[in-house]
Amino acid sequence: MGHDNRCIGVFDSGIGGLTVVRELQRRLPSETVVYFGDTARVPYGIKSIQAVTAFARQDCEFLLRFDPKLIVVACNTASAAAIDDLEQRYDVPICGVVRPGAMEAVRASGGRPIAVIATEATVNSDAYRRAIHAVRPGIIVHQRACPLFVGAVEEGRSADDPIVEALAADYLGPLRLLQPAVLVLGCTHYPLLRPAIARAIGPAAALVDSAEQTAATVAAILERRHALTDRSGAGGLTCYVSDNPQRFREVGQRFLGHSVVDVTWVSPEEFLAGEVHTV
Repeated sequence: MGHDNRCIGVFDSGIGGLTVVRELQRRLPSETVVYFGDTARVPYGIKSIQAVTAFARQDCEFLLRFDPKLIVVACNTASAAAIDDLEQRYDVPICGVVRPGAMEAVRASGGRPIAVIATEATVNSDAYRRAIHAVRPGIIVHQRACPLFVGAVEEGRSADDPIVEALAADYLGPLRLLQPAVLVLGCTHYPLLRPAIARAIGPAAALVDSAEQTAATVAAILERRHALTDRSGAGGLTCYVSDNPQRFREVGQRFLGHSVVDVTWVSPEEFLAGEVHTV
């Protein structure tokens, strides 16, 4: 049985991808993770597919300096816009968050309708509908953009905040009337508001968290490739950001569930020129 002690690379438009890191650490606690948050250009969710694809390539190329054994596109918007481009462009295995979430949604739906909440860019890309129909053609998919959830999470509002409750009722009320069997949390920020979302959509809909499913998919890919680490104990997490490392530390611990210690700011010159020290 082979092993591979190289890191797992993870990138996101900002902080939200730490929910994916949290699930990776839960499932694969011995693995080392190098995370890049493009906080200077966040959010990706309102930008064009062309811009998001260009950013995603740069994010991948930054992570490739660390010689990762796999790269996770922890941003739903970048997964939706750029995953095919990235898979064709780079030799390293690449795992997005859309397909794992879509596959679990189909499994949990029993053929009944699926609802997806996500950013505007993810909804406009139609990536979840396409990924769901690739698994099970003809299944009914309802999509709804919930852009204000992201700001609410980053402001530190919790699931029992009255503003969050009002947003959830407004966004999910129309979806609840459609009686979906499954609701996909198609943005990495949304799991932090899960109780409010669950209350607003009602008990009849099962919630699917793309971050959880992505971690399961990464574990399966590494097992299949005999590329799990042979180290025991806690793996490391090193974070790089393109802006505001202090805010990343403060807000990031809510996403990660513990403090974010090792955060390095990468200047635009370093980010684009390739002069960052490797870990």
